[in-house]
Amino acid sequence: MSKSNLNKNLLSQMSNSLRVLSMDAVQAANSGHPGMPMGMSDVATILFSKFINIYPQNPNWPNRDRFILSAGHGSMLLYAINYFLDFNDMTIDEIKNFRQLGSKTAGHPEYRHAEGIETTTGPLGQGLANAVGMALSEKILNNKFGDEIVNHFTYAIVGDGCLMEGISHEAVDLAGHLKLGKLILLWDDNNISIDGSTNLATSINQLERFKSCQWDVQSIDGHDFGSIEKAILNAKQSSLPSLISCKTKIGYGSPNKENTSKAHGSPLGDEEIALTRKQLGWKYPPFEFPNEILNAWKQTSLRTKDLYEKWNNSIQSSSLKKKFFETLGLEVPEKVFRKLNNYSNKIKKDRPKNATRKSSQLSLEIINNNTDFLLGGSADLTGSNLTLTKGMGIIGPDNFKGSYVHYGVREHAMASIMNGISIYGGFIPYGGTFLVFSDYMRGAMRLSSLMELRVIYILTHDSIGLGEDGPTHQPIEHLSMLRSTPNLRVFRPADGVEVNEAWELALKSSSTPSAFALSRHDLPTLRNENGNENLSAKGAYIIYGHPENRDLTIISSGSELSIAIEAAKELEDRDDLSIVVVSMPCWELFDDQSGEYKSLILGEEPRIGIEASVYFGWGKWLREKDSFIGMSSFGVSGPAEELYDYFKINKVELVEKSRNMLK
Repeated sequence: MSKSNLNKNLLSQMSNSLRVLSMDAVQAANSGHPGMPMGMSDVATILFSKFINIYPQNPNWPNRDRFILSAGHGSMLLYAINYFLDFNDMTIDEIKNFRQLGSKTAGHPEYRHAEGIETTTGPLGQGLANAVGMALSEKILNNKFGDEIVNHFTYAIVGDGCLMEGISHEAVDLAGHLKLGKLILLWDDNNISIDGSTNLATSINQLERFKSCQWDVQSIDGHDFGSIEKAILNAKQSSLPSLISCKTKIGYGSPNKENTSKAHGSPLGDEEIALTRKQLGWKYPPFEFPNEILNAWKQTSLRTKDLYEKWNNSIQSSSLKKKFFETLGLEVPEKVFRKLNNYSNKIKKDRPKNATRKSSQLSLEIINNNTDFLLGGSADLTGSNLTLTKGMGIIGPDNFKGSYVHYGVREHAMASIMNGISIYGGFIPYGGTFLVFSDYMRGAMRLSSLMELRVIYILTHDSIGLGEDGPTHQPIEHLSMLRSTPNLRVFRPADGVEVNEAWELALKSSSTPSAFALSRHDLPTLRNENGNENLSAKGAYIIYGHPENRDLTIISSGSELSIAIEAAKELEDRDDLSIVVVSMPCWELFDDQSGEYKSLILGEEPRIGIEASVYFGWGKWLREKDSFIGMSSFGVSGPAEELYDYFKINKVELVEKSRNMLK
């Protein structure tokens, strides 16, 4: 037997070890997707044994290659790889507990659940866009620190479903435009989805699509080790991002389910597994592997030891060491918060009238002038979102020295790319669009919350105050939708002071994404208290009146807070009533406070909420006897000031309702 044949045989055994471990774990759980891991095992074996530079003994090595399993339903492939590579927390017991409560081997890969899982995937296409964000981060940091410190590839396995999803079109287009040459996608091109053949739903020529988006494209037999190796070598040499179409058979090795949808989303069954073992020539019982195979995988895991040690020696002696680790650490300098606080005091003194989107830009100028941690952008609404400040510099195909990305009209990809940027480290990403278009970002925003990422969403034109663009652009239910998302902080500031406070809280929150709902129209400065305390930090506070002997509490946020204060003053002057106005810029932070604090702020007296949104969610703060002024329908087109009167979200209505409640 020749040496090449021996190597091929060993590779086949290594690949089969991934197959059988995947199908056995799915069978033990009686739940899961065996077909994809079985089909892509050959590709994965070549990728990890010969190319990917990771070091399981230090899984967070900054210069490691990134691997994303975008087709997250095939999670057992990733878990099997990490087990054989000897990641400390991916034991055989964890594999046996696949999909069980409390295990590290969840149904889909979950970020931070175990070492070697770079991101949460499952919603198809998200991992692909995350990979674009990671590749973009690598490109920018490489430009900043050089090849000796940052120089690696980002690989992702994507499936037919990933490429069907609209987010893939957005992300692929931007990656090609930016020429992210160290991004390599391995497409599990098996022509099978859960419903059956992909021909049921699509006729697209993916290769031509990627070519048109300025990608390097190859098509290979995904079960031929030589072809796989050659294709990855070629991809690594390209200056463009690469797509490798790996023609595979889903459920490879299964005599009766191979190449059918039956292998996709359910266990093969004991009988079929026995037949598969026979066809593969696999003689070992479930969860047991010969030393020859285990040792081959362990040698693979040590392949990059020299590279890791060389990098570690290089960084230790580098003059950029301190700056590099500071960048990864993302500790925002205290001077940023001091300057924001000083600016808040200036606002209180000067009392400007600005749209909160403009206030946000002014806050950003202070932040960006005093740190380089932020990586901003907008989905083709830069001039409306006001997300660009002087000196940021624009990221482009031939320039990665800046800190601002023109994402184009790609809201979903923008949000998911920002997730990838946040996971990678080195930047706090923020991106802007209209609040109404958070609809298009929802999938990625949910995942940023699930993964506990510091991502900041700038959502402007936050109400009927948008005006003439009409109901298609006027968000009325979106605040409720966002506020219902666990671990997402939604800030709706009322003036420049609250905007500054929101930015401070968002920057300090390392495990919580933040969404800013900002006005298009000008709003007065309302804060005038002395002191430097961040009042928004508790989510709600009394901005007008005194809690003792109150007759009524008015609760509001954002644009409507000034209406609430005007109404309170009229009720006090004309009706001799004691009114408390509560500013509630962040429901989530207020909900975290003690019962004592909540009672102090809200009181037991009658309450009225006023906000240019639907009622949904307000039942948390308003009781059955209380009242709400807001939206119960979609908006209409017209000047903003006229719309507030048209929908009776104004002082007159608030005063009248208050009087009626207190009769």
